[in-house]
Amino acid sequence: MNATARTRARWAVPGAVALAVAAAVAVPTLASADAGDLPETTPTDLLADVAAAEPFALSGTAVYTARLGLPELTAEMTGGADPLNLLSGSSTIRVWTDGAERSRVALLGSASEYSVVMDGPQMWTYSSADNAVTHLSLDTESLAMSEEFAAQEAMPTGEVPTPTEFAEHLLAVAEENAQVTLGEDVRVAGRDAYQLLLTPTTPGTLLQEVSIAVDGETYLPLSVQVWSTQEPGAPALELAFTDLTYETPSDAALAFSAPAGAAVTEHALSADDLREQSMHQGEAPTLPGDLTNEATEGATLPEGVSVSGEGWAEIVRVEDVDLTALLSGDPEQVQAELADSPFADGRNGDLMEEFKGEGDGFGVDGNALFDQLTTPVEGGRLFSSTLLSALITDDGVLYVGSVPTQALLAEAGLA
Repeated sequence: MNATARTRARWAVPGAVALAVAAAVAVPTLASADAGDLPETTPTDLLADVAAAEPFALSGTAVYTARLGLPELTAEMTGGADPLNLLSGSSTIRVWTDGAERSRVALLGSASEYSVVMDGPQMWTYSSADNAVTHLSLDTESLAMSEEFAAQEAMPTGEVPTPTEFAEHLLAVAEENAQVTLGEDVRVAGRDAYQLLLTPTTPGTLLQEVSIAVDGETYLPLSVQVWSTQEPGAPALELAFTDLTYETPSDAALAFSAPAGAAVTEHALSADDLREQSMHQGEAPTLPGDLTNEATEGATLPEGVSVSGEGWAEIVRVEDVDLTALLSGDPEQVQAELADSPFADGRNGDLMEEFKGEGDGFGVDGNALFDQLTTPVEGGRLFSSTLLSALITDDGVLYVGSVPTQALLAEAGLA
């Protein structure tokens, strides 16, 4: 397994947890400064250790909390769409993985559960609120094709970097617009952990600091905190294990069987589906042997997309946004709009199919949600949070950035 693949695997469990949150719960203290004496290290060495470490079998509980300063969303607005619960409140997640191909993530609500179970080429999702199961699978031909695509994606154009080279490259990229240091050691989920701090050096950004706690023995990332300049008292986003055991879960924890009476929807992904997805995604990114940014420096932005500003204060401008289509709740209209945007991706259709619900739409009142999350200004509407701002003008131009709303209004000539 090369350094890039290992790094992806190391972050796969926390990443899956972040995407799978359900309902609000009380939040315990997630980290403390009562850590033992860990061996001295440096940011480069720590990142190299994370890149070099193999995935572990584990089971544990994590808590995700968002303090973005957004209004409370009602069930009528979200239609029970679980991903939207990431916008506010706290959620508890249970996770099990064998460190290889089998995993389960359970999103726990006060009276409901949303689970995602993966077993090699198969995936199941289960919503107790709807008593509904979705089963995604690959047939023999599509499985062989997916393995071929994965092998091609993992194949670098130059020599595979060592973990240290990989870490040095990551650090060099990060330090272009941020200061990277080590903070005081902390204790997370009963584990002594290093604390890697990223502090933006770009003026005018909403991002104050990112803190990542890394297990001092296994080098698994245990928590991530994202702090805003607007709310210095608590992190705007926080994801952390509260308990963790490095043991292979039982087969019962990793296996899936549909609950009695559940409605099961089958989605068999064919070879043609994979070919279409590959065409949408284009060529997989390559890893230059010299680890420079040459592969991306000459990249061309999609038509109608431009970027202004620098570093963490960059503002992305997207023209010809069809707001009516995006808010319609019609999956076909939304997918068509995304297909012509910088967010085009062959996986968008699969995701929208998963979350659109039983009817013709996504089960989300897009217009009510938009009205709740934005405020009217002369010439458009503003979305404001502690980490991200967005402006959509009346003539269909979208401005997005981790900057105060005033910066977007000025960029659009509406200040």
